[in-house]
Amino acid sequence: MSGTPEERLSAARELLAGHPVVDGHNDLPWALREQVRYDLGQRDIAQDQSSYLHTDLARLRAGGVGAQFWSVYVESSLAGDAAVSATLEQIDAVDQLLARYPADLAEALTADDMERARGEGRIASLKGAEGGHSIACSLGTLRGLYALGVRYLTLTHNDNTPWADSATDEPGVGGLSTFGVEVVREMNRTGMLVDLSHVAATTMRDALRVTEAPVIFSHSSSRAVCDHPRNIPDDVLALLPGNGGVAMATFVPKFILPEAGEWTLRADANLRAAGFGHLDTTPAAMEVHRAFERDNPRPVPTVATVADHLDHMREVAGVDHVGVGGDYDGTAFTPAGLDDVSGYPNLVAELLGRGWSTADLSKLTWKNAVRALRDAEDAARDLQGRRGPSNATIEELDAAAS
Repeated sequence: MSGTPEERLSAARELLAGHPVVDGHNDLPWALREQVRYDLGQRDIAQDQSSYLHTDLARLRAGGVGAQFWSVYVESSLAGDAAVSATLEQIDAVDQLLARYPADLAEALTADDMERARGEGRIASLKGAEGGHSIACSLGTLRGLYALGVRYLTLTHNDNTPWADSATDEPGVGGLSTFGVEVVREMNRTGMLVDLSHVAATTMRDALRVTEAPVIFSHSSSRAVCDHPRNIPDDVLALLPGNGGVAMATFVPKFILPEAGEWTLRADANLRAAGFGHLDTTPAAMEVHRAFERDNPRPVPTVATVADHLDHMREVAGVDHVGVGGDYDGTAFTPAGLDDVSGYPNLVAELLGRGWSTADLSKLTWKNAVRALRDAEDAARDLQGRRGPSNATIEELDAAAS
């Protein structure tokens, strides 16, 4: 689209009014846990929370967000019952948000629910569990999470699970173990989307080989554009047309801009040298971090950086297999122009300027993600007619495989 930047931004807002953003990943529930222990009165998202959060209702509206997968993430340092309990608390936090803001947020369990919420002018709210540690190696727990509204499970977070390898850990089982394959099969049977963000490339390929339903990448970008293990290799992107899945580009600076990734490594090393962990947010640790940033200005990606990833992902996977997953409130830094959830019109305007059609953009923002969930539901109905719930255990499957 030609025209002035102002004209493209106006066109972007008009497009989002009809085809709003389905965002694949927002960590507001964890931010509420960490900041105020779920006291929604202290972080009332009906009010301006820009001093504390990337997310509030007014900014979601300004950003044209029509559906949000709220992450019910828990740290992968938790395991077993502790991980499950923390995940249940995160699910409860989303339920509290839904109960507190019914005029703005609508629970969505199906693709039809998403469309219904859009028609009502409410933000469809879905839950996504981030990390297989949340099921504690139990297929019964997996089904329990589905019953509580969880519609995707990221197979790992930053650490391996006993049955799947993470992108940011040492190789463990070499992708998916036999039990890991059974987890994917049971997710397919229930209708829960398999999320391959955070997993090793070997796990991506194994999952795409065995899945019977579309997969998603809830917040991952292109490894060819930025060579970070959290991103998606081209050979995996090329498998998505055959699978029907969707790769949702993320905005986390260290994943999308090589210079930002290098800076983060140096900043983390500086914290460790001072005796702090890289995730430490205590005042003393933050002072060390701020001093490093004063002496070493942080590289800042832009809207164009994200658009570069989406251009490449569209070229390799096709326009029917791309989406967005900002990871807001799960990252300390954001690209210029995508500072919070209100920034999506800037991205759409940038893509309009690069020649993306309104038909292409309606797929990116809304249609692709809704289709993937609907196709997963259809696959589940078929599979439920052919097999019942699996009660297999990791002990029997992986011991037999070894």
